[in-house]
Amino acid sequence: MKTLPIYCLLLACLTGCVAPRMDADNGESQAAARMIRASETTLAPVYVPLAEHLVQALDLADADGVGIDLGSGPGTLIVELCQRTRMHWINADLNPCFFPYFYRLATARGVAERVSAIRADAQDLPFRGNYADVVVSRGCFHFWPDRAAGFREIYRVLKPGGVAYIGRGFPPNLPVAPARTIRDKQRRHWQYDSAAAGRELAAMLRGFGVQDIRVHTPQPEGSEGINYGVWIEFRKPAAGPVQ
Repeated sequence: MKTLPIYCLLLACLTGCVAPRMDADNGESQAAARMIRASETTLAPVYVPLAEHLVQALDLADADGVGIDLGSGPGTLIVELCQRTRMHWINADLNPCFFPYFYRLATARGVAERVSAIRADAQDLPFRGNYADVVVSRGCFHFWPDRAAGFREIYRVLKPGGVAYIGRGFPPNLPVAPARTIRDKQRRHWQYDSAAAGRELAAMLRGFGVQDIRVHTPQPEGSEGINYGVWIEFRKPAAGPVQ
């Protein structure tokens, strides 16, 4: 297992066994509670297919090392990834009110020894350069005030040869029925052009020197009229100059 920064380990000890701090901003607490409810209800069907897709698409089944889920919130995706990989996964989220729930979930699912959590701003990540083997994120990037800064930080944090898979929406293996149900409940939030968003993200990445880029806009058979979202996969070169 790779060595984690000491602040990750300390935060894991602290947030794994205590309630959210008493002086936590009430807005942060309420936002965390809403997202936790969504992860257990509306969005619950997404996490297993997404974890399975990531493991297959990124060839993680036998991988070692460190993965970061940026904006993981309740950490449900991390727990599913832990159960399908040997990696250590870090919940890097701006809102620490998620972390007690995250550690309880990881403990209940038997993977607490392979997770950490740290408060992190995507635009200024608290990790050294060339640190993570994998960075994933779902439903987060479109909230970043400075999207380019966030993607630059992800690229900086990736090890040479590392891969990022960042997006919003659903994996291609999510069955159409639950995808339609989720979209019906969230219709007003999903009126965007996923193809245009993918082109914009790819152009931004190319603008600061990223070359290995793939844009994914899933559209499984029978999913007409359902926005499955947009995902962008990019890799840092395994050799040569490292940004």
